Amino acid sequence: MDRGSLIGLGLAATAVLGGQAMEGGHIGLFVQPAAFLIVVGGTLAAVLLHYPLPVFMQGMRMAKWVFRPPEPEAVTLIRRVVQWSHTARQDGLLALERHVNMTHDPFQRTGLQLLIDGADATKLRDTLDVQIVHFETNERHAARVWEAAGGYAPTLGILGAVMGLIHVMENLTEPGKLGTGIAVAFVATIYGVGLANLVFLPIANKIKFTIARRVSEREIVCDGLMGIAQGDNPRIIEARLKGYL
Repeated sequence: MDRGSLIGLGLAATAVLGGQAMEGGHIGLFVQPAAFLIVVGGTLAAVLLHYPLPVFMQGMRMAKWVFRPPEPEAVTLIRRVVQWSHTARQDGLLALERHVNMTHDPFQRTGLQLLIDGADATKLRDTLDVQIVHFETNERHAARVWEAAGGYAPTLGILGAVMGLIHVMENLTEPGKLGTGIAVAFVATIYGVGLANLVFLPIANKIKFTIARRVSEREIVCDGLMGIAQGDNPRIIEARLKGYL
């Protein structure tokens, strides 16, 4: 569990609601279902129009990384690659077959199989680079779902405020209700700007941070397999890979 994300959300809620209370405002004024529907529903619709459904769904699934990101694997991967290098140095590249059968990650299996098939370091790098770039591109597209939401939400907030003001203008014959009506209208703007800057954009950046780490872990595997293909000493491979830490 990422406690920093929980603390951040708690601080954001405390800052906004606490500031409202300190100014003497009613916190209940923020509870406006119509404004919430306009901002959240409109943002959801815009993002669905912006991205294909599979990309949108992947972005939604990635949101859990804000609180439960994938476990870092860099140390484990370095240890695994060094083990592969010892096996290849002692028993030859064909001995890596048993490691292929024990590895469930498709990227690692591909790299090991290329080694076994006799690919040199350059061809190995070229092949794995294509997979790394494809992996990073797909993951970043999904992260941009939240960036898009952060871009659309403030505009939808303004739209909600304008719609609220139109409703206020329709009731000019009742001056006593104008102040409350205007205040309610601007709640939509608060929803739009607040959700964009306190929720959607931070989620996007947290996901991109995790993606960068996952890409780095694939670079570790690729770099280590290249070292094995070049016949580098396992200790040299280990020392180089520790630079990623």
